[in-house]
Amino acid sequence: WKLLSSWKEQKVSCCFAQSVVLRGVCKENHISSCPEKQPISPLHACVSTEQVLQHYLHTVYPGTFSTSHVLEQPCSTLPPYPQFFSPLLTKQGFLQDQPPTYSSTAVDSIPVLAALQSSSGLSTLLSSLYKDLQQLNTRRWASFFTAGVEQDDFQEALEELRTLSQCYETGFGAEDSEDEADSD
Repeated sequence: WKLLSSWKEQKVSCCFAQSVVLRGVCKENHISSCPEKQPISPLHACVSTEQVLQHYLHTVYPGTFSTSHVLEQPCSTLPPYPQFFSPLLTKQGFLQDQPPTYSSTAVDSIPVLAALQSSSGLSTLLSSLYKDLQQLNTRRWASFFTAGVEQDDFQEALEELRTLSQCYETGFGAEDSEDEADSD
């Protein structure tokens, strides 16, 4: 994966859940197999692109709850999209071994694999958001309360945000809080 997140924690140690979308690849079976032979690998036993993607996710992220979708329509890269692609790409965005012998034309579309993942890094992000919002003086914003938000509702939402941030903690942080609760 190439992480595109602006969040400073670029190394994901644990992924709890993810939603993955593969665009620009036909849903038909791309793995050729002879009917009389046993599949060479578990991927060769898959009958659809969705099954291949699910098997891949299960292998790379075992124990992670994953949802996946395959869409045949690729992402369009027609102008004004910048043409900064390798000359090894076809018009459909697939990689070739060698550049084409004909004059290269613009890449019209590209296949894309994208994922939204939740990980322990969310704990720090949500905790920071909680601390920033806790310091906010809502009484100075009359429009805040004229919109229908009550101070008690805001405080309750803040506590729910803090609780949510704790749900993403892993390692010693989560174990320590359980031990403290047991010692009372």
